[in-house]
Amino acid sequence: MDQKHISEIRTLIGDSSRVILNPQIVEQLSRDFYWYSPVLRKQLDGKLGEVVVQPLAAIEIQKLLRYCYTNNLPVTARGAGTGNYGQAVPLEGGIVLDLSRMDRIEEFQPDGVAVCQPGVRLGDLENEGRKAGWELRCYPSTIIKASVGGFLGGGSGGIGTVAHGMLRDFQTVRAIEVVTMEPDPRIVLHEGDAVHEILHAWGTNGIITRIWLALTPAVEWSQCIVAFDTFDAAFDFGEKIAIDAAWIKRLVTVFEWPIPSFFRPIRQFAPEGKTLIFFMIATSQLAELESAARVSGGTVTQSGVYPGLNARPLLSDYTWNHTTLWAMRSDDAYTYLQCGFDPDTVREQMRQLRARFGQEFLFHMEFMKRGDGRVFPGAIPVVYYTTEERLNEMIDFCREIGVWVANPHVNNVEGGGRYRPDNVQLLAKQRYDPKGLLNPGKMVTFHSESATSGATTK
Repeated sequence: MDQKHISEIRTLIGDSSRVILNPQIVEQLSRDFYWYSPVLRKQLDGKLGEVVVQPLAAIEIQKLLRYCYTNNLPVTARGAGTGNYGQAVPLEGGIVLDLSRMDRIEEFQPDGVAVCQPGVRLGDLENEGRKAGWELRCYPSTIIKASVGGFLGGGSGGIGTVAHGMLRDFQTVRAIEVVTMEPDPRIVLHEGDAVHEILHAWGTNGIITRIWLALTPAVEWSQCIVAFDTFDAAFDFGEKIAIDAAWIKRLVTVFEWPIPSFFRPIRQFAPEGKTLIFFMIATSQLAELESAARVSGGTVTQSGVYPGLNARPLLSDYTWNHTTLWAMRSDDAYTYLQCGFDPDTVREQMRQLRARFGQEFLFHMEFMKRGDGRVFPGAIPVVYYTTEERLNEMIDFCREIGVWVANPHVNNVEGGGRYRPDNVQLLAKQRYDPKGLLNPGKMVTFHSESATSGATTK
């Protein structure tokens, strides 16, 4: 990017401290956690933006995108950089739009909807929400660092999904405001079903500037670890708790051995050779859960009231995709997949995977609720990477036996498994980014063309 563009962008922003050229900072803010994938590591190492811009308001983004449209400058939006698929890695240089300074919580509405800017940390929203009697419906294991905008743009579910479904379910996301990449950029409000045009689109079809996120009434939670002699016994008990609506839960995670051995800070709670279940359960039901676990052959190795994100141990730090991080710290050949099992045939599916891949495919099960209300066994299995061909063999075999896979080893919206068959994300990109300047290369079905918009424009 030539100096003329830099000078003019500084003038547009009006604060040179928010237009960053320092190579170390630009490199840091051009990366996310794509290196969880050995495949993406090869593809994305060395991909950098040329300048980082840190806006404070939607009107600044409008000015910047107007300039970028006129001058054909690519723009890659960044939340907190906690994604795992290279969502925030710029493939064609240009501007990294760091939204971290747009971090204001505007209000908690009486019906439990939080209104906030995209740079708000999820941990802050959880903490502030609880003061008002609310809490997040679901959140990733990266809650302390992750941003709300990044979660909507590149995430899908996490702790709480067993009770409240994914982000896309049950009207959790009530509305999203975005700025378009057009000759005269607009601020466009998406409400109701229209939010699905923007959700999990990786910032390819609009820059999120404001969010309306439905919360749920706060619960006093406890954490509990239960050990079982066998994976089958643990899975049966975890499934029983997960599918029974009488249990008030936020987390039901099953780890087969040796995954618990990777959790070094809490190794004292992981007896050798045992399968573990991590629970977040309503404190009012903790004693009942412990009793039920013992009756089913489990041993409670840790339990206690959950004081919040400062809990030690914080069990969510070992669940969802944090599990993969702990595995990689043990052996950097480990990576992961993202799977959904059939609740009716899951045991046969797991049997076939074990027979085919043995200890290359370790079961890390996360129970989730679907949009139709049924709880099913999801999974983020820890897999041992040898070659890309072997990894693809695992993915193909999963699909062959009816296990759904969101492939985390591809760097595009469509290949990652969250692309909508109704093409609304693509259609929104055609309307809002006709030149393809927003996070270019990440929506591979896009070809420059125009379409009409049905959303509300301010």
